Amino acid sequence: MNNSLSIPPLAKDLVRVLIDAATIERRVDELARQITEDYQNLEGDLILVGVLKGSFIFIADLARKMMKKHVIDFIALSSYDGGTSGNVRLLMDTRENMENKHVLIVEDILDSGNTLDYLTRSFMTRSPRSVKTAVLLDKPERHEVDIKVDYIGFTIPDVWVVGYGLDYNERYRTLPYIAEMKPQEG
Repeated sequence: MNNSLSIPPLAKDLVRVLIDAATIERRVDELARQITEDYQNLEGDLILVGVLKGSFIFIADLARKMMKKHVIDFIALSSYDGGTSGNVRLLMDTRENMENKHVLIVEDILDSGNTLDYLTRSFMTRSPRSVKTAVLLDKPERHEVDIKVDYIGFTIPDVWVVGYGLDYNERYRTLPYIAEMKPQEG
């Protein structure tokens, strides 16, 4: 990857690049090494569970760099109602049996903590060996629930962000960087 390429001009509703692609790549490498090391000698299979849709790029990059054998599964939830955090609603469940396996929940962003709390509690009822969490972005100012996160990519301020899987009305998901978005009216 040629990191010397300039970043294309930002769309008019984006403020700035908060985390560039090279920085994301380096941090995902570090997380993959750390996760591999932490799980390397543990008995039992490892399941990475990506929370759709936002985590799909993060989980793909992370999984390709991990040296521990694993399987990937996905879950889809809805936790936003009219732009504010609301009740967590299951849209699509995982398919893998979690019994006696290690589960790593891979999430794009930690805002209120409601989604991660819901998933952790839900997965613990499925008799796994362990449940841990990995989030790309953490917004500590927004936490409503005290949730333990095992692996954090970046801590960011309380701004709206898009790119690297995160979207605004399904736009900007495939940007190779994380950008701050102008506050939206309405």
